[in-house]
Amino acid sequence: MKTFLVTGGAGFIGANFVLKARREKWANIINLDQLTYASNPNSLESLRNDSGYQFVHGDIGDLELVSNVLLKYRPDALLHFAAESHVDRSIVGPEAFIQTNIVGTFRLLEAARNHWSSLASTERNEFRFLHVSTDEVYGSLNPTDPAFCENTPYAPNSPYSASKAASDHLVRAYHHTYGLPTLTTNCSNNYGPYQFPEKLIPLTILSALNGKPLPIYGDGQNIRDWLYVEDHCDAIYQVLQKGRIGETYNIGGINEKTNLSVVESICALLDELAPKESVKYSSLITFVKDRPGHDRRYAINCQKIQSELGWFPKESFESGLLKTVKWYLENSDWVEGIQSKKYQDWIHENYASRLA
Repeated sequence: MKTFLVTGGAGFIGANFVLKARREKWANIINLDQLTYASNPNSLESLRNDSGYQFVHGDIGDLELVSNVLLKYRPDALLHFAAESHVDRSIVGPEAFIQTNIVGTFRLLEAARNHWSSLASTERNEFRFLHVSTDEVYGSLNPTDPAFCENTPYAPNSPYSASKAASDHLVRAYHHTYGLPTLTTNCSNNYGPYQFPEKLIPLTILSALNGKPLPIYGDGQNIRDWLYVEDHCDAIYQVLQKGRIGETYNIGGINEKTNLSVVESICALLDELAPKESVKYSSLITFVKDRPGHDRRYAINCQKIQSELGWFPKESFESGLLKTVKWYLENSDWVEGIQSKKYQDWIHENYASRLA
């Protein structure tokens, strides 16, 4: 069985990939994670006694550590999920995004390049560096604009998306300059189990259950393409197995929804699955002052990955959202473990001042 080194495997998308990789026997997994606020080792509790899973606590920016991990485990591929990813946090404190997403990716690439250069020819030919990125690097679309494709010019509008754009360019440069066999994926908004509740869908679910306001920026008409996280994991694996070296693949859920409609859909599901006496969850919807530089619309054209690799999302937004809401209702212990005072303070700091 192959071995994958996964960075950020205790985060939302990384943890879902690790769990799926072990469940479906894709590979043995070495998980390198610094365990920042959005990481949760409890997400991987089911792998505690799995001999095909190893956890390494550390920073992707630690060149010596990463080099030693590569030397010790000699992975067949490095999958780079680790990133600071919340736009709101990047507006309040951009430096962490520069350090992790740009400097961290640079040092990871250096370690991977040095390791790859030392391999025998067969191992060199099989090694892959897969970089997981975002559609936000492309900027914002108007309602009638065509969806983002792989050759859409970059136009990032937040410190977060700018830092991810920089990391994408570094990955591209290391392939074209040094020959490192890289692959890049740019995905739309993910949702599903194990997502830290600062993002729209889990924030809405948990706030509603606790009877708290459901904050929606501006007029709620910002549009996102929603991708169920397990569909994303399947796509990443397909790119890793069959993608052309040096190429970028866009991954979308083909589910464009306004933020308001997403929140209303969650409220309707909660009314059905966890009803409250004589009150509708939608009554908690609260419009708040928009965040600076808020992109109006994202949409992904994923014809390339469909035609070249045969990947299509399995979940509709309706089926994926139902699974997600049910998961949060059934996993209260996980939720309680992640909702620390520090998290509560952040939610208050970010939204209280925006109340109209």
